[in-house]
Amino acid sequence: MKILLLGKNGQVGWELQRSLAPLGELIALDRHSVDGLSGDLSNLEGLRSTIRQIKPDVIVNAAAYTAVDKAETEVELAARVNAQASGVLAEEAAVLGAWLVHYSTDYVFSGQGVTPWQETDSVAPVNAYGASKLAGEQLITASGCKHLIFRTSWVYGARGSNFAKTMLRLAADRESLNVIADQIGAPTGADLIADVTALAIRQAFQRPELSGLYHLAASGEVSWHGYASHVIAFAKANGEQLAVQAVNPIDTTAYPTPARRPLNSRLNTQKLRDNFSLHLPDWQSGVTRMLREVLNK
Repeated sequence: MKILLLGKNGQVGWELQRSLAPLGELIALDRHSVDGLSGDLSNLEGLRSTIRQIKPDVIVNAAAYTAVDKAETEVELAARVNAQASGVLAEEAAVLGAWLVHYSTDYVFSGQGVTPWQETDSVAPVNAYGASKLAGEQLITASGCKHLIFRTSWVYGARGSNFAKTMLRLAADRESLNVIADQIGAPTGADLIADVTALAIRQAFQRPELSGLYHLAASGEVSWHGYASHVIAFAKANGEQLAVQAVNPIDTTAYPTPARRPLNSRLNTQKLRDNFSLHLPDWQSGVTRMLREVLNK
């Protein structure tokens, strides 16, 4: 099996380099050209040429435009990277008979209500980023290629910046923190996403009928405020000297941003768990493991 991985240095891409390596020959690219191969999703012709040179059996697209607020003004760039490039990948995968694995987001939904979103629910993005990701999904589906689209949410990794690290940095200097309490989701580790991806690819190769759209997130739910409180409590319990004494809950309206954020980021993962016979651990276990790595505990 020959696998082309795009976005190798992102949080999910970094973990995919590990999880995909045992499956076959792995060619991992980032946005910089190497030996005439381009993984830059904004360079559509370079992307098409690269796929035609490599002729992979599987394309795993872990690259994306993810600057949610900047997407409100960089609409065309977000659309090129998240939508048009996805279309190119899908077209080339269809020609090759290859599988395309792609990651999307809960931001394709309106963010209303309290019920976890199912794959069949109506989509209604509330910002330009969500609209660009939805357009990418639709182009992949329309292409007719064999595909696995994983919608996920609140992704973090031990490598690079993440919400938990930001909270710990702020908590070291400030006596109180204000954290949004009315957005609900499930922090989902890049390592979990990568491991599920590898398992799903192996099964999909044996059972092409598994092609389709799936929701992938850790089990359980929490607000950003609850997430921050968990992180700080763990750090203190493990000997970290933090100045923070209070973590105060606030509403989204108290922290305005250029792009609207969905309040309900819950994802129903039943379809994924049933079709691939997978267990998805609770969000706390993944976050705790990440914190142990970050804090060297």
